Amino acid sequence: MRPFSHRDPGVIGAVLTSPEVNAELIADGVHVEEGAMKLLLLAKDGAHVTLVSDGLSATGMPDGKYTLGGFEVTVSGGVCRNAEGILAGSTLTLDRALRNIVALGASLPDAVRMLTLNPASLLGIEFKKGSLRVGADADILLLDRSLHLTGVWARGVRLN
Repeated sequence: MRPFSHRDPGVIGAVLTSPEVNAELIADGVHVEEGAMKLLLLAKDGAHVTLVSDGLSATGMPDGKYTLGGFEVTVSGGVCRNAEGILAGSTLTLDRALRNIVALGASLPDAVRMLTLNPASLLGIEFKKGSLRVGADADILLLDRSLHLTGVWARGVRLN
């Protein structure tokens, strides 16, 4: 994707200025720099940003070399790169994405929506996933005051 330019805003300009477009964001500060994330939050409301991880199987693993999809990648400082030094996915967890986006100024209700209802709505499964309502699957994550994961329920059954 070509960069944003004041003379040729391209796809980025279209996403930022089209209210009906939902923007997906890897909120790790690596794939998208913090200033660019703040710009997105100013341009779009919480109903039109979806947080994604782009997480690889190396997510949660210590720094080191891994083979992913037949290719060697190196994770250093939580950043995954291929042999050419190009980003090769992410090690971002969604609870960390939540903490990051709140730290950038998103309200907690908007940030939670970006991780729950928005992706479920994009997939057309919002009546079963992404919210707590009668008839939904009761998938619940419990976070502490620092937004760290402390409990997980899937379809109403505690997993940890």
